[in-house]
Amino acid sequence: METTGMTFTLTRRGLIQLLAATPLAGRARAGEVWDGIVAEARGQTVYFNAWAGSPQINAYIAWVGEALQRRHDIRLEHVKLADTAEAVRRVRDEVTAGRAGSADLLWINGENFRVMKAEKLLFGPFAEDLPNFALVDIAGKPTTRIDFAEATAGLESPWGMAQLTFFADGAKLPTPPLSMPELLELARSAPGRITYPAPPDFHGTTFIKQALAETMADRALLPVQIDRQAFTEAAKPLFEFLDALHPELWRHGKQFPQTQAQMTQMLADGELLVGLTFNPNEPANLVATGTLPSSTIAWQNRGGTIGNTHFVAIPVNSTARQAAQVTANFLLSPEAQARKADLAIWGDPTVLDMAKLTPEDRALFTSAAAPGSVTQPAPAIPEPHGSWVPLIEAAWLERYGA
Repeated sequence: METTGMTFTLTRRGLIQLLAATPLAGRARAGEVWDGIVAEARGQTVYFNAWAGSPQINAYIAWVGEALQRRHDIRLEHVKLADTAEAVRRVRDEVTAGRAGSADLLWINGENFRVMKAEKLLFGPFAEDLPNFALVDIAGKPTTRIDFAEATAGLESPWGMAQLTFFADGAKLPTPPLSMPELLELARSAPGRITYPAPPDFHGTTFIKQALAETMADRALLPVQIDRQAFTEAAKPLFEFLDALHPELWRHGKQFPQTQAQMTQMLADGELLVGLTFNPNEPANLVATGTLPSSTIAWQNRGGTIGNTHFVAIPVNSTARQAAQVTANFLLSPEAQARKADLAIWGDPTVLDMAKLTPEDRALFTSAAAPGSVTQPAPAIPEPHGSWVPLIEAAWLERYGA
């Protein structure tokens, strides 16, 4: 074959994919590539920039650091953030100035990922080359490869799941509403006992997204960038639904709780019938701490509820890319995922596919459903394109905010 004058460039990802075409030799060579990354990672320090608002999460990250130090001679430093956007700004400034990175791994999703991807601030693709990515439930959890309607393109590795979940005291509400129309019927039969947080509270906006998804004529519009005119037309059924719901709500829909935590306390006090959360394990956690009774039930609407995945990503100017990849791979291990999913540790749902695990690894995950657990999980409806959110919140505030 004549190759004169032609230049071939093969990335590590391309090499692994090429080798995989010859199964036995390919797997062996791909293993050699990964072994080389693991060897280079020894002695490196990973500055993991991650939100630090939860003692349980901070303790979990400290456990990860101990495991990495013991097994791979990797030092993990938790750079504690109040807002991930501050790390995004720092990386942008460093890259613009040509400086080495102060962050090697970021806990990220949503708008922060979209910005970093668009501005080419991320290293990769790397995620789908990680050995443990083969265990991810990409079929059952499509948001492990789609982040708020943005393709991850291997630039971030899935870490945990979130999905809109409702909960109540089953002794007071034995038959929960499994759709927005059923919630409207419940509100009419129990006036003043249903509500949701006011947008722009994240949970309140998510409730509106759920109502939008269940009422709109064409859900295929959700992942598409939208302008105000198209939004106004698409959202007409949403606001017809809310106009019917609000008079039946707590304080007749003239006032709303400001936070999800306030709403949860109102449920615990018996003022409300239904609570909501974006962590499917939170109701079981609340039962375990005694905040809610053991008769608590949790559910997701039968047609699915808004869900997303949170990820880790590597900045393009990281000075410890090898150790960052080893860390991301460990975060996907059955051991680390099972510990994270443990209600006593964190209670963050796994991204793994149980059918892909060995019997021994499946046994790491608690099989018995705790009181307050979701017994019949529903499909996740991927988050709409980011352009929907400001339009949703502005329209809600204009219509109901006063």
